Amino acid sequence: MKRRLALFTLAAMVAGGSLAAPPSPIKIGVITDRVGPAKAYSDPVLKGVEFATEEINGAGGILGQPVTLLIEDDQGRPDLSATAARKLVDSGAAFILSISLTSATQQAQSVTVETGTPHITPSNSGDTLTTQIANPNFWQTGPLGSAQIKTLLAFARSKAYKRVALIGDNTALGQLTQQSFKSGIEAENIQVVSEEVVPRGANSADAQMQRIRASNPDAIFFTGVLVPENTLMLRSYRLLGLKSPILGNFNLSSSQYPRVAKGLLDGVSFVDAVDPGKSETQRYVAAFAKSHGSEPDNLSGYGYDGMMLVADAIRRAGSTDKSRVRDAMQATKGYAGVVGAKGSQYAFAPGKRTGFDPNGLVVRVYEGDKAGRVMHVGTR
Repeated sequence: MKRRLALFTLAAMVAGGSLAAPPSPIKIGVITDRVGPAKAYSDPVLKGVEFATEEINGAGGILGQPVTLLIEDDQGRPDLSATAARKLVDSGAAFILSISLTSATQQAQSVTVETGTPHITPSNSGDTLTTQIANPNFWQTGPLGSAQIKTLLAFARSKAYKRVALIGDNTALGQLTQQSFKSGIEAENIQVVSEEVVPRGANSADAQMQRIRASNPDAIFFTGVLVPENTLMLRSYRLLGLKSPILGNFNLSSSQYPRVAKGLLDGVSFVDAVDPGKSETQRYVAAFAKSHGSEPDNLSGYGYDGMMLVADAIRRAGSTDKSRVRDAMQATKGYAGVVGAKGSQYAFAPGKRTGFDPNGLVVRVYEGDKAGRVMHVGTR
């Protein structure tokens, strides 16, 4: 009798709404590279996405619903990236973040333009990602390669460099970055006296660095995006005794370098999107360190901001309806993230889907094996 009474009471509570079902999660898809050429920067960016999700859920989720990440590995391959995007859409992802290679992100757009699924890359820097495909559902908040070179060139102007060398790798992004750098340099009437490429998988960069040494440049621009190959370049630079200063793209901001290129970094300047003096950045670094026991990789900030921008858009949309979320994301303005110089903010201008502040990059210098002080801010 007691058991029947208990079952009757439970049924009455359910019928009356006293035991409401837990809210269903909002699914956010992530396409990453866990084994391929983008792994070196995809891994720390993913950690930023995951930490942002922890904070979001710790604060009650989005619209009262918890967030669940659906993570797919495309191995840095464009064909697998499109397959991963399709799987995420079919699994009910309300939004997709791509943090793999630029070429893979480009291919994944074929799915999100077809399905109307909101899609963002918080870390890719290729200038053509938002122009090659007319995809109103796609946004890019990583600093563009053109903004990187403009920032480095503004720094170079202050040093009066007239003759420079370029050295990079043969990945699609590496070549795109090198071309962006070359175009920007030549537009400033600075002569490119040597242009070298270290193939992926090479075991030495001595030959390329010897040719650069023979050209006697005022400075050397590193355009590569692969950590092992960039480390080879740094090793050859030191071994051959070159004295021309190095100016590197944002890949040199990765915290992997103090480990894999220990003793090779002192005096190397690099463009970065992290300003350690920014209050939002300091709060984020402290919170991450408290949670993980160590400070985050610089690149983790890209993923953190990307996830927080997604959450902000869904909140302003008031639902996960794809068209409403799309409109909310496009309307983003005045959003201060942890990435970017002091005072910089994310915003999407009408008709534009790149949101990083073009004056939000800084130039920093390695002091020993530690990423050190800010030496220059913005493109002016």
